[in-house]
Amino acid sequence: MTPNEQTVLVVGGGQAGGQAVTSLRSNGFDGRIILIGADSMLPYHRPPLSKAFLAGCLPVERLFLRPPAFYEKARVDVMLGVCVTGMDASQRRVTLGDGRELEFDRLVLATGGRPRPLSCAGADSPILHYLRTVADVEGIRAKLRPGARLVLIGGGYIGLEIAAVAAKLGLLVTVVEAEPTVLARVTCPDVAQFFEAEHRRAGVTIRCAATVTGIEQVGSAARVLTADGESFGADLVIAGIGLLPNVELASAAGVTCDNGIAVDEFCQTSEPGIYAAGDCTQHPSEVYGCRLRLESVHNAIEQAKTAAAAICGSAKPYRQVPWFWSDQYDLKLQTAGLNRGYDQVVIRGDPDNRSFAAFYLRDGRMLAVDAINRPVEFMAAKSLIAERAVIDVERLADDRIPAQALASR
Repeated sequence: MTPNEQTVLVVGGGQAGGQAVTSLRSNGFDGRIILIGADSMLPYHRPPLSKAFLAGCLPVERLFLRPPAFYEKARVDVMLGVCVTGMDASQRRVTLGDGRELEFDRLVLATGGRPRPLSCAGADSPILHYLRTVADVEGIRAKLRPGARLVLIGGGYIGLEIAAVAAKLGLLVTVVEAEPTVLARVTCPDVAQFFEAEHRRAGVTIRCAATVTGIEQVGSAARVLTADGESFGADLVIAGIGLLPNVELASAAGVTCDNGIAVDEFCQTSEPGIYAAGDCTQHPSEVYGCRLRLESVHNAIEQAKTAAAAICGSAKPYRQVPWFWSDQYDLKLQTAGLNRGYDQVVIRGDPDNRSFAAFYLRDGRMLAVDAINRPVEFMAAKSLIAERAVIDVERLADDRIPAQALASR
């Protein structure tokens, strides 16, 4: 059987799944493609969900990765609102929630992740929400009324993006974070303190080093309780405390998993002919010399392209520098790389001017950058990280030197 006589099944209708079917066709695959998504909508962009879409500034139609006509023209069989409940890797077969079975020759697992649930008392309260899908946003948006009390559990990207939207809409916003600062897992204290100050300036109350112990229903409202005895009244509670990769389908079928579906540099899993891409994967990073699981649009897109290329016989290894972004108020935070293990931070620019970059170094080499309203530094850093460039610290801190000329040669 030639590749173009085969069936490729893509499980997952998110960013990675949508990109996989697009890339299969652009790489010349002419066989059958089946896209199965548990969501009832065609693949759509998720980053706007906690930003413009939550604010009501973006119609749902503009979220779609591709218009409906694309899938028809590309001859993609789309099955929406369908769950895959079982997989037989050796027999090349999956079982659907209604008992039907589908056979495949190649499979792409793009199963994504789900919000990490709260484990405290009252975690089943109807006032508690998570934000991952369009349906989640629609349920939240109906409660975003001026003057309403919103408590956000978690001061990461999602929590702070929601806080910025809600504050602008006139809600009384409180962020409760277990770590000593917001963004503690991803930024240095300088950047964290900058964002804390910006949110407080917008009227947001921030409580750090506060562990939530319970949610108590009080009529149609609630109280969020913390270990140190504080209590926050809430008309709406949203938790954003991380993501759990959806590996259950792969794991039950014998595919190797370890904090994600384990893949190689071509996004191949431990089972021949079965690939994985996106938030659900753990992959080797040549840049950092370790295995990573990343939750980012860039990673989902590039891994889907890698998997599709491998299926089409033009395998190219995945060797990307991770990058992320977050929009809060009129601030754009762009992060390139991962700062884990840094031993030095160099600040370029002035935080008081709301435009600066924090560079993370280890042994003089650049690991990562947080660029706040600094797109030039962000772009330059991506190249420097990939090159494992040795950086002259004095030049790095000198804002008069063009960012593109920072590497020591």
